Amino acid sequence: MKRAMSAARPPRGIIAEKAFADINGARQGMFIQSGDASYPVLLFLHGGFPEYFLTDRYPTGLENDFTVAWWEQRGAGLSYRPGIPPETMTAEQFIADTLSVTDYLRNRFGTEKIYLMAHSGGTFIGLQAAARAPQLYHAYIGVAQQVHQLTSETLAYEYLLERFRQTGNRSMVRKLQAAPVTAAAGTPDGYLAVRDRAMHRLGVGTTHDMNSVLRGVFWPSLRSPYYTLGEKVRLWRGKFSSGVSALWDEMLAVDLADRVPELALPAYFFHGVYDYTVSYQLAKDYVSQLKAPLKGFYTFERSAHSPVMEEPQKARRIMRQDVLAGTNSLADGSGR
Repeated sequence: MKRAMSAARPPRGIIAEKAFADINGARQGMFIQSGDASYPVLLFLHGGFPEYFLTDRYPTGLENDFTVAWWEQRGAGLSYRPGIPPETMTAEQFIADTLSVTDYLRNRFGTEKIYLMAHSGGTFIGLQAAARAPQLYHAYIGVAQQVHQLTSETLAYEYLLERFRQTGNRSMVRKLQAAPVTAAAGTPDGYLAVRDRAMHRLGVGTTHDMNSVLRGVFWPSLRSPYYTLGEKVRLWRGKFSSGVSALWDEMLAVDLADRVPELALPAYFFHGVYDYTVSYQLAKDYVSQLKAPLKGFYTFERSAHSPVMEEPQKARRIMRQDVLAGTNSLADGSGR
């Protein structure tokens, strides 16, 4: 179920390991990090790409309050294997995997419930998993919560086009105009080819201070001490696999406001104001109408798409004072 990290040094913390488990017939991996085994368990669902290696540059400090399982999902990172059947790369499969990983962690750490934190594309899966099995979780924490991603991409396209017009970047304007995002056409290949580069140039991508995917993500992943060389290759093979594209199409088509209008557990939502990878306004509107026994929306004023990494002290304060305490005293509109 787990193996020692012989070709790469272990992550930080008193619990610091790379673990593997059979999840619904597929060997899947995760990094588990904690300052103390008695801390409550937090399962982290990444978006379109594993994120643990980024914590070297952007330490979250979550392990000081939680036993964090940075799971790398089916077809991604530690869990990538060549020849994964495309028909298994569906939201239903990922939801089932999430619930199975949850049970693995519950059994391993001897706890009835855990916390579920999802980021970006992971929120598409995490929100539905929490809705389906609320009895397994103390709370759901959505970071850059997806709602209707096609609408989000349309808003991002319009923003990018207008900003590049204002800055006089004619080359980027031409590329965007040649591949418009619309409800009918979706996200054309020409748009996707420039999307990440365009967002990072304007500070509305992964982090507000990251202006290059190459320097901010690619090179750090290759320098990461937590993966073997073969795992680093699989990290990027998983990123560009055909199965990921199939899941993207499903995300574009579904409006979570219709699919998950209510939750039967406390729900917290963290969002950066500079985020155009996933729309800040759509998420805020969704939370305002969501029915839940307790909910809170938290605006991160200095963040783009990764507020837990960009403003870790604020995120930790919310996790300690609100999430662990079962309140929403720090949420927007709370008067504090």
